[in-house]
Amino acid sequence: MKTEKTSAELELDKLLHAEMLDSLEEELEMEIDDQRLDKLIAETMTDSETGLSVVASDTERHSYFKELFRLQGELIKLQDYVVLHNLKVVVLFEGRDAAGKGGVIKRITQRLNPRVCRVAALPAPSERERSQWYFQRYVSHLPSGGEIVLFDRSWYNRAGVEKVMGFCSEDEYEEFFRSVPEFEKMLIRSGTILIKYWFSITDDEQYKRFQMRIHDPLKQWKLSPMDMESRRLWEHYTKAKETMLERTHIPEAPWWIVEAVDKKKARLNTINHFLNQVPYAEIKHAPVTLPERVHNPDYLRNPPPKEMFVPNIY
Repeated sequence: MKTEKTSAELELDKLLHAEMLDSLEEELEMEIDDQRLDKLIAETMTDSETGLSVVASDTERHSYFKELFRLQGELIKLQDYVVLHNLKVVVLFEGRDAAGKGGVIKRITQRLNPRVCRVAALPAPSERERSQWYFQRYVSHLPSGGEIVLFDRSWYNRAGVEKVMGFCSEDEYEEFFRSVPEFEKMLIRSGTILIKYWFSITDDEQYKRFQMRIHDPLKQWKLSPMDMESRRLWEHYTKAKETMLERTHIPEAPWWIVEAVDKKKARLNTINHFLNQVPYAEIKHAPVTLPERVHNPDYLRNPPPKEMFVPNIY
């Protein structure tokens, strides 16, 4: 006998549908262009049990994609300007687990040259790194001239997870707050452009996003024991975040808070803001023309053996 779902289960189903569509949109963003946009986003998805729409309207999705592509076009102009003028740009992405940092980083890097714009996502420090000057392992990832580095979490780990989880002593914690303003001022004096973002979500929103990951086999890998513990210690992280923002929000390197409950708006707002933090102008390029193909009369193309080919399953 089929049992009726509870309101909580129906809400979870609704959210799962929306999350699945969001994953689909991530793939669409890699493929579609303005000419194909209307056709590709015409479909909608509705929860068959609740009858409630779980996706944005076609108009909203059209607007999102159109603005995302426009901003990504501006990012390419910024990239060209950074290379031409040998700029050094560092962007820090901080926030709670599941706050959407990775999604924004993906949209920034999606169409850029990975040799110019790269992501630094450092693992937990090794025994050797723990014995070094705290900032040492981050310094090696800083940009050279003509590069943009996006830190998916940064040296602010000490003010967050290390403090809450007891991975550093109180003396190390206080020394961090004494050192980090000077460290960042040194970076800026050296010509580095430093931008710091904190992604803010509510308690309820993080709970929903964790539920998504628990129920989605494609995203379960994102949940670690540390993530689970961070959920339990929500209030401790709140206190640590407030202390961090209060003690490291300096005129030379201020914090910028991104309201990230609405993921799409957070992506667009962050990229737009980032573009406004780095002065740039469009660089004119000479027209690209393909060279004439050289044809040699004695050239013979030998096809590889059939067994070397990947089977055409699709």
